[in-house]
Formats: sequence, structure tokens, C-alpha cells
Amino acid sequence: MRPTPSPPRPDRLAPGYYTADRLPPEVAALASVPDTLGPGSPAKVGILDLAFAVRGGRTELVERYQKTPLQIMRPLWIDAAMPGMSYVYLMATGGGIAQADRYRMDFRCGPGTQVHLTTQAATKIFRMEHDYASQRVHLAAEDGAYVEYLPDPLIPFRDARFYQRTEVTAAPGATVLLGDTVTAGRLARGERHAYRALATDLRIARPDGTLLALDTLRLNPGGAGGGVLGPGVFAGHDHVASLFVVTDRVPAAELADTLHTALAGSGLLYGVSVLPRDCGAWLRLLDDSPVRVAAAHTAAWDAVRRQLTGHPAPALRKP
Repeated sequence: MRPTPSPPRPDRLAPGYYTADRLPPEVAALASVPDTLGPGSPAKVGILDLAFAVRGGRTELVERYQKTPLQIMRPLWIDAAMPGMSYVYLMATGGGIAQADRYRMDFRCGPGTQVHLTTQAATKIFRMEHDYASQRVHLAAEDGAYVEYLPDPLIPFRDARFYQRTEVTAAPGATVLLGDTVTAGRLARGERHAYRALATDLRIARPDGTLLALDTLRLNPGGAGGGVLGPGVFAGHDHVASLFVVTDRVPAAELADTLHTALAGSGLLYGVSVLPRDCGAWLRLLDDSPVRVAAAHTAAWDAVRRQLTGHPAPALRKP
């Protein structure tokens, strides 16, 4: 019997691979030819393509492709409670995302893997005079995989123009924790909703295409930022954070109760709901303090991890 041939590898340097499709109109209207390095130029395309598999009782990085300015160091196994879990820090050598940057990250987590993905620091979206920047994130978790994707906050500078599309494919039996935090800007410099346009799309589905969740964010503050301060967006606050948990290890209602309990008495404005098809639950919270937001997000992560794995979240070291 002949082995099944592997699917052809994509051309990672082709514009169609790293360029975001279906741009929101708010961002597409800003497309232009920069007077600096344009899309596709050296150092303007960042690519990470990582694959994980269980080897010798622990999760190993078995495939890696990286193109500066995106890169990783080697995976770490730093969790005494879950010694087989691979921790990977995502890094950008340029210090932030600039105009005409095009990033793409793919994470393929095989059956039974345990993977934690996070950034080395907050993602800074620099000021832009022309065009826009985009980032595509694709995460696939196969049966039995337990994956945490918890990047640090997104900080849009004055006049930033940015679009991010995150696509998660979670097989039945897989667990995915997906977190994000968006700030109003460089608050210490008085930049509060001074960016030009910020848009994100999150899509979570099964391998057969069955849709589990969609989350869309469109921030177009204009001059005064009044368009993003209403009750449906920031509600007058400076930070908005979310945590999506897709799993069939416990009923969705029990997971939602765990998230409620983790934030009860925190003093933050938050809400919790179950996801469709009893596939999990999600949390969104608002506050003005980055310290309180980070603490609440960590408390929710810790509570969910204890419920799903029986182990606490570790204290990660970052700069």
C-alpha cells in the first residue's frame, strides 16, 4: 500500500498567502502606496508556521518556518504541574507593527498536544501615514489537544491603521482558550482612541466548517473618539478584554459558572455567556486599569484551567 502523499506546501512568500482578504471597508478605504517600503518589501512580511506533536510523552515543535520580523526562540517546558506542555513566546524583531506590514501566523497542534502560545510583550501598532497593516492568525487544534493562545494587549498608537483576522479550527475533543485585550492607546501620552481605524475578526469553526462563534470589532473613532465609547464598545473605559473557551470536557453552563465565579467581586464590568452548540463559554470585561484587567484575565484563565485540567495557571516571566 502506498502512503498517502502529503498536501503541497503553500508558497509562503506569495502575496495571497500573507495578505488579508475580505478587508473591512473602514480599512480597505485606507489602502495606498506608501512613500516608504511597501507591502512585500524586505522586513515587511512576517511569517510564523509552527506544528506541534507529542513525542516521548511531551509536546514538541516538529515543524517551524519563520521569517523576520516574526520569530520564536525554542519552546520551553516550564510548568511543573503540566510538564509535557510546550510554552512558546512569539516575538517581533521590529518592536511593533508599522505601515504596510503584513503578518501571518499558523499554529498546527496535533492530537493530544498541550501548547501555550503568548507574546513576549504587548503588540504595538505604530503611527501610519499611508496604507495599513494586517495580521492573519490561523490556529488548528486536533482531537485531544489542549491549546492556550493568550497574547499580551494590543496598543494602537495615534493614527494607527490595523486589521487582524483570527481563524480557529477546533476538532471535536479539542480544547482551545483564546484571549485578547485591546487598549485605547498610549494612555500615558494622552493618546486615547487616537488611532485611525482598528478592526478585528474572530471565527471559530469545526474542521468540517460548522461555525461555532464569530466576533467582530470595528473601531473608527474619528477626531474625538466618541464613536467607540458607547455601551456596545468601550463604554467609556480604556481597556476591553475577552476570553473564549471552546471545549467539550465540561458542559458549557458549568464553564460559564466558573468564569462568573472567578470575576465575582472584582469590581470590573463584565459579562459571561455560553457559546452555541454547547461548545464552551466566553467572557468580556471592561475597565480603566491595565493592572486590574490583567489580573482579572489571569484569574479567569486560572479558574478555567483548574476546571479543565485540574492544574493552576503558572506565573509566566516576561520583560
